[in-house]
Amino acid sequence: MSDSPEQSRSSSANGILRRLCARKLALASLIVTLCYLGVAVFAEGYVIYCGQKNAEPVYQIRDDGACNQPPSAAHWLGTDYLGRDVLLRALFATRTAVKVGLIASLIATVFGVALGVAAGYFGGTVDDIVVWIYSTFASMPSLLFILAFALLVSKGFLLPSMQSVFNAFAALLRTEPGMLAVYLGIGLTGWVSLCRVVRAEAMRIREAQYVQAARTLGAGSAAIIFRHVLPNLMHLVIIYFTMQFAFAVMTEVIVSYLGLGVQFEPSWGVMIADGQERLWRGIWWEVGSATVFMFVLVLALNILGDALRDVLDPSLRNS
Repeated sequence: MSDSPEQSRSSSANGILRRLCARKLALASLIVTLCYLGVAVFAEGYVIYCGQKNAEPVYQIRDDGACNQPPSAAHWLGTDYLGRDVLLRALFATRTAVKVGLIASLIATVFGVALGVAAGYFGGTVDDIVVWIYSTFASMPSLLFILAFALLVSKGFLLPSMQSVFNAFAALLRTEPGMLAVYLGIGLTGWVSLCRVVRAEAMRIREAQYVQAARTLGAGSAAIIFRHVLPNLMHLVIIYFTMQFAFAVMTEVIVSYLGLGVQFEPSWGVMIADGQERLWRGIWWEVGSATVFMFVLVLALNILGDALRDVLDPSLRNS
């Protein structure tokens, strides 16, 4: 008796997890990534709790008598120029990094998959339009687009009606309007490479025998896309999402470092920007802490993405 589709998917997922865990470096990267996600979830819950209780978050508490203190037993990673604990700010900055990584990567993935599948499956005019769209976006300097978009929103250059819409969505996501612009900017410029890959793969899948058989049996385009095309593209989506996550984290740090990202919450970019002014005095711990926290997350995501590619890509798995 053959397994049900649910049982087949479950056994396939278990097999993928076993192959991933067999790689020690990939397993370590997965654990590190999950730790960052756990810290971000805790930080989000804590911020919500503080907002409801109208309490000052612990990472904002100042100690005027302990400004720019080096690492010690009281403050493991020292304090900043306002006497705030650097370790706490670096930990809670994980919330900012993970949020921008998840939301921006999700936006880019939705656009890339939707347009790539449409172009690859339907072809013709739809393909021509999608190719023109992603060629246009590919020719734009991504970072400048993100910076300009964040500048328009954070500095109040939008029309009042548009600004109110941004403020409403920012409140829904519990973030700042400038950061919402960063989410959208990264998402709207990061889907091109996924769209190209998905388009090529959808062209190949639409000619497969099982797709031709489904079409002969009267299955519609929507049914074929959701039952046959998308499931066979998911390995590409997972790999791309992981890589885009790392790119989004680094981009947020750059934008916040330039003063156009997060303004009132901890961010590794803001910590680096604040700390660099005191590096010449030997006060290195704020810049060093933010850099190490970012480096570890991005490195873990890149290693995990490479491992997922090796485990999920059929051409590599069967070679």
